[in-house]
Amino acid sequence: MILLQSLIGKSFYLNSDLIYKVEREYDTLITLIDQKTIWVRETPEEVKQKVVDYKREIYNQLLEVHK
Repeated sequence: MILLQSLIGKSFYLNSDLIYKVEREYDTLITLIDQKTIWVRETPEEVKQKVVDYKREIYNQLLEVHK
């Protein structure tokens, strides 16, 4: 899960596997696979990097278990 901030500044975790697309409007709009939408403070690039970092962390943990 990735940590994001809503437009009012409230932090929340989002399951990154539920993201369908991320768009830049006036702010960043995340559309989920069920078509629900969430506006966040992070840029699309920041959201992407958070997802990459999270997936990398999971992958590295799996590698550690199998050593």
